[in-house]
Amino acid sequence: MSLALGALFLAAPDATADPVDYGKGGAAKETGGKDSKGVYAAASVHYSGAVAKTGNTGNISSADVNWTPPSCWYAPYLGAKDFKKKMSESLKSQMGKPGMTGHAGAALSETQRHYEDDYGWTDTPGYKDYNVDKDGEGMFWAGVENPNEPDYLKRTACSELPFWVDNGEAPPPRYEQAITPEMLAALAYQHMELPGTKVTLAPEAITKVNLPTWAWLDKAVFDEVQATAAINVPGFNIQATTTAKPKSLTLSPGTADATTIPANGGCPIVNGKIGEPYAKGKAGETPPCGIIYRRSSGGETLPLKAALTWEISWTGTGQAGAIGMPDGTIEATQNITVEEIQSVNR
Repeated sequence: MSLALGALFLAAPDATADPVDYGKGGAAKETGGKDSKGVYAAASVHYSGAVAKTGNTGNISSADVNWTPPSCWYAPYLGAKDFKKKMSESLKSQMGKPGMTGHAGAALSETQRHYEDDYGWTDTPGYKDYNVDKDGEGMFWAGVENPNEPDYLKRTACSELPFWVDNGEAPPPRYEQAITPEMLAALAYQHMELPGTKVTLAPEAITKVNLPTWAWLDKAVFDEVQATAAINVPGFNIQATTTAKPKSLTLSPGTADATTIPANGGCPIVNGKIGEPYAKGKAGETPPCGIIYRRSSGGETLPLKAALTWEISWTGTGQAGAIGMPDGTIEATQNITVEEIQSVNR
């Protein structure tokens, strides 16, 4: 019953004052005002460290196609007095709209009773006068959309009515999507921005058939990268830091007429580096990481793709040690021209 009421109320047509400020989770920094008692009027996820700007997703993709960050979650929303003001105004506005009768009107009336007259149902207690006698002792929690989730139904799935949580207490177990440090770690992962993967090549852009092309990465790429996501409001403070460490480089030549070195195209990190810079006098040697093209590109360019795999883990509130997450990858493409070796007949 509560889910139906919540979905109906939050999706009311032409609503001018929804009780839930969706999209706050995508902010690049925490937002929210304070009332006269210093209670936050709204809370959002605050991102810091190596993250994309303005709330955008980062440049890392999970190697596990089945892994996804949370599409929505429940988080602290408003103190009791602020919630009463916003919710009562929203209810009044929607109940006054033309045609708001039948099931829609009944649902709005029951929502009003739920917050004003202690009307509840199974596992969902009601409230007396919006819990204003407990103002400052807790907050109403509400659903938050992940603005980077493309699936509308998933993004709006946290549609139950806002519910009260006392300071220092966990949300009721029935709200399985209540925000947790693990969910914050996944959001930090989603927003993480890693250094670009531009592979240094020798020869650089034009190579020869059957001539080894050396490939390596600048050691600066191997710095550990961290991103943090946190929620900090009175009575509720959790955070998680997601860490990425370079693991291996995979080369894809852009043609079947090529041999990768190593044969599987994967160049591991050895002694803190991937590959080895080419030096004069090594033309006849086989590089530890590289490609040998077997056929000319015929005046065209070939897309050499380099995918750097990063090992991902997280730590956060309540966790004693690092916890593994699916590896992440970033990919870059460089254009390569392959020419025949010209011989001179005497």
